[in-house]
Amino acid sequence: MQERLVMMMELSDAFIALPGGFGTLEELFQMISWAQLNIHNKPIGVLNINGFFNGLLSFVDHAVKQEFITPRARKILISATTADELVDKLQAFRFEPDPALSKLKWSPSSSQKEKLDLTLRL
Repeated sequence: MQERLVMMMELSDAFIALPGGFGTLEELFQMISWAQLNIHNKPIGVLNINGFFNGLLSFVDHAVKQEFITPRARKILISATTADELVDKLQAFRFEPDPALSKLKWSPSSSQKEKLDLTLRL
């Protein structure tokens, strides 16, 4: 699954989720997480047909209000009720990296392992 997601990320210009189940949600949130971590800067949208994603979007907005998701990160997920509107929003999307996370390097060559002190002290 991970290899498929990496290929999808590399070959895609944007990501659109249609109504679906756990697999769809897993892939959607993986792409959102990777965008939040500055692994990619591609637009991500849900086609909210007949209000299918209303509950999910309300939950995400609730997480923003509870300060688990930043307002900047909330902008990563775009929604629209028609395909034309969603495409327009995806094309207008401008990625705004989080300054705190933009310093992180995710390529294997830039990987720096730190030794952690995991000594149990009582």
